This record gives sequence, C-alpha cells and structure tokens, in this order.
Amino acid sequence: MDSTGPALPPISPDPADWPTGLAEQVEPLVRRVLAPNPSPYTFNGTQTYVVGSQGDVAVIDPGPNDTGAAGHADTNGVGHVDAILRAIGDAKLVAIVCTHTHRDHSPAAAPLALRTGAPIIGCAPLVLADDGPRADAAFDPTYTPDRVLRDGETLAGSGWTLQAVATPGHTSNHLCYSLRESGALFTGDHVMGWSTSVVSPPDGDMADYMASLQKLYDRDDSVYYPAHGPAVTNPRQLVRGMLGHRRQRERQILRVLEGAPQAIEAMVPQMYKGLDPRLNGAAGRSVLAHLIDLERQGRVARSGETWTIPT
Repeated sequence: MDSTGPALPPISPDPADWPTGLAEQVEPLVRRVLAPNPSPYTFNGTQTYVVGSQGDVAVIDPGPNDTGAAGHADTNGVGHVDAILRAIGDAKLVAIVCTHTHRDHSPAAAPLALRTGAPIIGCAPLVLADDGPRADAAFDPTYTPDRVLRDGETLAGSGWTLQAVATPGHTSNHLCYSLRESGALFTGDHVMGWSTSVVSPPDGDMADYMASLQKLYDRDDSVYYPAHGPAVTNPRQLVRGMLGHRRQRERQILRVLEGAPQAIEAMVPQMYKGLDPRLNGAAGRSVLAHLIDLERQGRVARSGETWTIPT
C-alpha cells in the first residue's frame, strides 16, 4: 500500500466498527464477512463477500485459511471458513471465486471447496518467488481452480450474474468481478477503500496497473467493494485521483534523479516523508515498479543498483 496516495474518506479505527466473522448486509445481493487477519498491508483484514440472497450463492475472496486457533479466531472464537459457512447458511454454494492468489485472499478456497463440494472459479493460478523483500502477502501455492475465467466471461446463480474484468497490475492474474444486477464491482486489491495498491515486481507491473485503472475509469460501476477497507461510493472520482497520484509519483522520481544518480533505498526517504518504517519495503517496491516502467520508455537507466536519467 502507498500511504501517500489520493485522499480517501475518513476511516474509523475502532475495532467495534469492523467486527470479524459476522455477515453484514451491504446491499440486497451482497453480504460481507471480515477475516481476522489485520496487518499494515491488509488494513482491518480481508473482506469475503457472499453474493446471492436465496437458492444458491457465490463467495468472493474466501481469504486466509484460519482455523480458529489462538490469534486467528473472529469475534465469536471461530475460524474464517466456519464464519463463511455460517453466513451461507442453508443456501447452496455454487462458486468459490478468487480475485488473485496472494495468501490473504485464496487459501481458504481449498478447505471451503472440500466442505461444500463447490468449484473454485476465477483467476488463473500463479506462484512466484519474489526477488526482494515482500511488500505484501506471498503467493498461495495451494490454489487450484476448477475453472479459470477470462476477461468478460460470466458465472450466474439465482438472481445474480458475475462478470470477470481482467485488471492485471497488482498481480498479473488479478480479476475484478462486476455484479450486473446492481452495478457493483468487487475490486480485490486493484482498488481499495483505504489505500492505493502495492505494485511489486517481478509480477506486479506499473504499466499494466495504470492501464487497468484506466479500464475501470472508463466503466460506469456504481460502487466498489474492495477486499480491504470500506466500500467506494465515488468510484470514478477515486480512480481519477489514483491515476493522477501515480503520474505525480513518476514525476517525483524523475525530479529526484535529476539531482544525482541514486539507489532506491536513498530515494524512498526523500519521496515518502513520515512513512511508517514498516512500509519502507512496500514503498521501495512501488518505486522499483515505476522505474522499470520508465526504463522501458527510455526515460531512466540503471547500472547495478543505481538509477539515473540518460543524457
């Protein structure tokens, strides 16, 4: 995440406003269950969404495979998979849908499938070893989808239709999902309600991320339901701000390098004033993603760990 991104709505820090394990109705076809995995990169935890009001339902981003052990239980003392099953109740789970395969999003898919018989549908499998310090959750090696959705493909149930919207950038396999009946878009980590997304090479790609933001800006979705943070009720305004923020960050990088060739670790404190030290790794990865994009454009060059503006 990037703590110096575009202005976001005030967010309550009170844990009572973010109860874990409870099914909260956010609109007639959508309920939300918060997992007990807060961190500097997940905000108050991963939000799992149950789509459908009767008959059959889908679960989007089942989250971490928490068992209810000490430190991994919700406010009622049970694990996240059990909390999802409780939210589903007597309905039939017909699809377990994942936006991408970071470990705060997809590991609960396998145990949920085992207990319900529902297929795992959505993003393609992806497991990579990062070439630097992790800036967010590592990849999930257990994710094995029964069906991979391509851009524009759909799945449907009783009164609901989800359509895949390919949004690479945060990860190359990232998908958002449009709920046709209400105009909502489930945005995973691509657009969040509390911070901008981490774009961490080698898989995270800034050019792809910017193109995916533009793709969402050109849509007419009415509300975003992200995996972390509150719902976004002004989606186009927020995305416009995110695009502007990234372009501003790019210009800032070029200004820093105009002074002298530098390594990323020297650039971060100049660019991120007052940043929580725990987020230095994420900031460095974001700078690297921008630099790689600028390098492809021929606007910067590198020698070892040092970056410069070519003459």
